[in-house]
Amino acid sequence: MGKTIYNEHLREELVYHRLKNGLKIYILVKPGYSRQFAIYAARYGSNDSQFVPLGAKEPIVVPDGIAHFLEHKLFEEEEGNVFQEYSGLGAQPNAFTNFNMTAYHFTSTGKFHKCLDVLLGFVGRPYFTDENVEKEKGIIAQEIGMYQDNPYWRTFSNLLKGMYHSYPVKMDIAGTVESISKIDKEILYECYRTFYNPSNMVLFLAGDIDPDRIINQVEKLFDGKPKSKAEGEIERIFPKEKKGVSKHKIVDKLAVSMPMFALGFKDRDVTQGGERLLKKIVANEIILDMLAGPSSETYNELYDEGLIDSSFDTGYTGEVNYGYSVISGQSRDPEGVASVLYEKIKELKYKPWEQEHFDRIRKKKIGEVIRLFNTLDSVSIQFVSMGFKDIALFDYLRGIETAGFEDIIKEFNQLYREDSSTLSVILSN
Repeated sequence: MGKTIYNEHLREELVYHRLKNGLKIYILVKPGYSRQFAIYAARYGSNDSQFVPLGAKEPIVVPDGIAHFLEHKLFEEEEGNVFQEYSGLGAQPNAFTNFNMTAYHFTSTGKFHKCLDVLLGFVGRPYFTDENVEKEKGIIAQEIGMYQDNPYWRTFSNLLKGMYHSYPVKMDIAGTVESISKIDKEILYECYRTFYNPSNMVLFLAGDIDPDRIINQVEKLFDGKPKSKAEGEIERIFPKEKKGVSKHKIVDKLAVSMPMFALGFKDRDVTQGGERLLKKIVANEIILDMLAGPSSETYNELYDEGLIDSSFDTGYTGEVNYGYSVISGQSRDPEGVASVLYEKIKELKYKPWEQEHFDRIRKKKIGEVIRLFNTLDSVSIQFVSMGFKDIALFDYLRGIETAGFEDIIKEFNQLYREDSSTLSVILSN
């Protein structure tokens, strides 16, 4: 029934089908797997605080934290309890909201089709009242407080506030106690109608499952429901972001046994997604491994001097309209770590890596992508996240295989600059 896409290198089969209402369904067929995984996601995150509502002409601004608030509320039904339903089916449900998407998912080892009915059912039945919205504010206010007391999140959150002047990624995903106090059921319904329409959503399923049966099941569930009225892309409005960082250093204090740090490099060369963004993501993953990965000179120098431990990590976030690299961890001397990294970056501007080093790291990355397909939840979440950036996950492997050494050097020179960096530090209070 659906269109089958097969990747020879990965030996993976993906079935794709699009419903008349615009919902995209992807099924990763994994013969012999005992577990199944399903994720139902909307391209809607905390960054989407200003937009033109469905059917309207003028934009509105909604309170920070509303996407996360909406995720919480969809689990509450007029009758019954979603978690109890899943428990009775032997499945494990969960959900998350980030800056750019909201996703609901479950893992099961049986009764998969019943679990899928539950997933599509509760996400498709919003139930908001004045009373339950007001009650949720207290619950989320406690969650916000927990985030503020979490040193890992605080380090990262402060880093984004330091890097960005006005782009909404600088705001906490859950919002603030003040911002969520302004949320009411009318605003929630408005956001739901705009962003939770099928043409703005993706359903991805993985496991030893029958694609035709899945497609028939989903089509039957949506049959008779009003078709999506959305036409084209949702109009999202974002402020114009300045090129440089807002602050070069932010120091905060919490109850930590060892200081924590995050050194971020703000990408000034932003894209609109697709092939160009794929190349940037691939390039920076390779760069960070070459610069500060476990096999790098820098990592071993810092480790031998006792400046870093096993918490040391790197990562690049590439999204539509923004991107940044982060090097983070615990250290008795965060500024010392930053100084070593800055110095190494300066050295590499004059004497870049050898081609052999690049080839070795690229082969390592190819292996990581192949292994990714053995973990159903990881590959499913990655697929949806990439898809919302107009990147096909099968193309991710191709992007690594075809990455050029000169492209890596060019990307390194444009992004890794001290004047485009922010250091976030958490000290013990």
